[in-house]
Formats: sequence, C-alpha cells, structure tokens
Amino acid sequence: MSARIAKNTILFGPPGTGKTYHTVIYAVAIIENKTAAEVAREAEESGYAAVKKRFDDYKDKGRIAFVTFHQSYGYEDFIEGIRPVLRHEELNAGADDTVSEISYKIHDGIFKQFCENARLASDSAQGDNYGLNQNPAVWKVSLEGTGDNETRRECLENGHIRIGWDNYGSLINEDTVFDRSKGGEGGKQILDAFINKMRIGDIVLSCYSAAETDAIGVITGDYEWSGGYPKFRRMRKVKWLVKGIRENILRINGDTNMTLSTVYKMRIPPSEVMEIVRKYSSSQETRPSGNYVFIIDEINRGNISKIFGELITLIEPAKRLGEKEEIRVKLPCSGYEFGVPGNVYILGTMNTADRSIALIDTALRRRFSFREMMPDCDLLNDAVISDGEKTLNVAEMLRVINQRISCLYDREHAIGHAFFMPLRDDPRLEVLAEIFQDRIIPLLQEYFYDDCRKIQLILGDNGKDNPRHKFILDAPAVSASLFRGAEGLQADDLPEDLPEATYRVNPDPEVFLRLASYIGIMRPEN
Repeated sequence: MSARIAKNTILFGPPGTGKTYHTVIYAVAIIENKTAAEVAREAEESGYAAVKKRFDDYKDKGRIAFVTFHQSYGYEDFIEGIRPVLRHEELNAGADDTVSEISYKIHDGIFKQFCENARLASDSAQGDNYGLNQNPAVWKVSLEGTGDNETRRECLENGHIRIGWDNYGSLINEDTVFDRSKGGEGGKQILDAFINKMRIGDIVLSCYSAAETDAIGVITGDYEWSGGYPKFRRMRKVKWLVKGIRENILRINGDTNMTLSTVYKMRIPPSEVMEIVRKYSSSQETRPSGNYVFIIDEINRGNISKIFGELITLIEPAKRLGEKEEIRVKLPCSGYEFGVPGNVYILGTMNTADRSIALIDTALRRRFSFREMMPDCDLLNDAVISDGEKTLNVAEMLRVINQRISCLYDREHAIGHAFFMPLRDDPRLEVLAEIFQDRIIPLLQEYFYDDCRKIQLILGDNGKDNPRHKFILDAPAVSASLFRGAEGLQADDLPEDLPEATYRVNPDPEVFLRLASYIGIMRPEN
C-alpha cells in the first residue's frame, strides 16, 4: 500500500478479507493525496472510526459515490438511458377531469452525473467560485430575439435577463388565462420555467443566433417584476461570467440548433459551458482539481460490456479529458459528447469466491490495476479463548483451515479474517459459536455443496474420536439391508457409485459451545 493508487484499481480476494474496509482507506487516501499506507497508519493510531468519518464527509459532499453491480445493472443505470414520465393535466374545472400522458426523457446515469460533478470541481470550494449551485441546470434565454438589440445591450450592461408577456401583469397564478382561443397570449411553459423552475446558481446562455451564444452567466436573484421598463418587465439578476463573445455551441448541444422558445432548459452539461468560460477568461479559478472516487462493489457480478459500453475505452488514464490522447464519444441516447475527467478514480471490489480473476472481462483486466486482499491471520493474534483448562488461538485455527481449503479447493476460496474480528474485543466462546454456526459452516457448505466429506476434513472432524466434538457427522456406509423388498440382494449387487458414508451437520447446537470442538480442528484428539 506504499505506492500511489492507480486511476482504476480493483481490490480482489476471498470473502471476509477486508475489501470493503480498505475501500474507505483507499478513497480517503486518493482524495487527500496520500498513500493508502499513510491513511492505514492513521486508522491504527486514531481509530478506524475517525477515517470512516472523513470518508462519510467526502461522500456527503459528493466527492465519493458508491454503487453495487448486479446481473440486472445496465448501461441505462450507469451512463444514460430513456425513462418514461407520467404527466397529469386538468381538462376542466372538475377535480376528476384529468388526463394522463406518458412522455419520455433522457436520464443521466450515476457515473455520468458523477463525472459531470467532478469536471465542475475547482481549486477552491469545488466549483463554487461563480456561485453555482450543487447541481446547476443550463438555461437558454432569448433577449428580445436574436442579434444585437437594445434589450440585449441593457441586460449585459446591468447584470440581468428580461423577458416579456407583460400583458399578464406582475402576478401569474392559476386564474391566468394562457389559451389563445380564450384571449390569452400563450407562454405558459416559458413563464413557469422563468418564474418557478429557474434556481439561483443555475447557468444561463444568452442566445445570439440559432447556433451561437454571446454571453454566459449565473443566476443570482429570484424572479421579480420591474415596472421601470417599457417592455420585457419580467427579470432575474445574473452575474455574467463572459459576454461579448460569439461561441458556436452546436457540438456541445448534440449538433442541434437552439429553438425559438424564449426560455427553456438545455441538456448541455454544465462542465462544457464552464470550459467555454475558461476559454474566454484569463482567470484559472475554475480549473478542475480535487480527486473524486467512484466505488463499484462486486464489480465482477455485473455484465461489464453491457454496463460500461464505450466507456471501457474512456476510463483509460491516457484517454481521460485533458490528456494528450483524450477521447470523447457521442452518446447514443442524448447525442452529446462525453469523456471521463482525469480527477475521477474508479475503485472496485471483487470477491474471488464468486468468480476467479482469471475469468473476468479481458477488456476490464487490461484497464485496471489489481491489488490482492488475502486473509491476515496476524490481526487475530490477540483473539485467544480459554475455558480455564484449554486455550484456543483463533489465528492458528484460521491458518490451518485455510491451508486445508487451499489443498482441497484453491486459495481464492479461503476464509477471511474479518469474520473473526469481533473476537478481538470480545473473545468469548459464545461469540465464536455464533460466527461458526451462522457464517463459517454455511460458507463451507456453499464451497463444497456436494461433498461434505471435504468439510469434515477441513474442520478436522475425521481426527476427532468424540462425536460430541464433530461439526460434521458421518454415518455408516450403505448396506444391502437399506433396500427392502429385494429378496436375496447381496452387497455385490449394489451400484458401485453409492457413497461409502453419508455426512450431515451435527444437529446438536452444543457442539459449537465446546472449546474442544475448535481445538480439534488443529490437532487430533488423544
């Protein structure tokens, strides 16, 4: 753990070896620009709880995200997809006169949104220098139309945006008539967006032409009615970040022109807009900085090609945004370009008992660094259980069990030390009994589903004379007397593949409360 952590890292090992525990260590180390060994020492000196609190604080601030892969997890959850939206509209005054319509919208996946937040990070306050809110929307606004005009010049000079529909007056409510067939002037959705949906800290683009913006700002004020103007009296205060430009935004807008609507929310990622700001600004205050960590638990349980899609290339360190070999791809649903920022670290965990590292997706293996997490029995040296006459060293017992598993199965199915960690603080036989009964025996039954004889060998039951100390009991071999109704059946007539003995878990719960049962795992009874 002494080296710096790679951009893409997978912690792999058998169950109970502390992979999830170490993701906290690694994530904090990445964000604080330390080695994992440094943070691990801090956890030993100050306690793991102190490091976990820092982890939780970073997670609350959006610097860390956590997701678990499973068989049903897909591209739509991870990058982007199309989701249905049910909208209700009233037809008449009656409360029951409503109609429901289903529409579809493009929804950003968790990783895409996380990358967007990371791109907005800055040297101080992670992107808060310009007054952006935590999840800023990007709005298009037309200032009296396109091209140069008096309203546009006034707005850019005095730091606000103004739109019309003045005939409705200052107050817009449920009684306002928008329907043109009833004398209204339309504009219901535009005014709703301007008055109710825009938020302080959102980004606004001034539309100069169908493909160009001439100014970019951040909304700093709530909606207000300004009667001092002869027209376009609906106003919001704006801090203009850049103005007097002519920037073509077709590429970042999915190769789509801006529409004639006066105000609407755009799907342009805020980070793309801030790149334009940096392009025209001499200040470097929005330069991305600060590491972000995206944790994928059980990464090997997901369908990698289905989940990552084209992202599998983008996560390579050399292909990240800002690198010489930077790659952006056009996403199939939205049509927008996407790339992975250089300050995003991907940290995965992998249980080798579920799937061997040799069997995971080859494309994934090439792009990740792997760090093995094996059982550390030394952490259990203080876990010693005694009944006054006999003493059990839990660390020694676990070593013997794992040596036998390695011989009878493989090292990837070892039993991790984390199962026994409660014994360090509470070394009682009752605690060990609960661990064995609820965790260890079921795990071994999963490993050796059709061969309980191997479980008996692993737990040393074959060397125990007293059946009261055996976790796995064996019954006599099958004999001819078992098959009734077969007159004259001899032992030689039985099928050759019948088992020599039958095995079952000892039904006596007291076996788990006898210290001799565990001592017998390591050495035969006298």
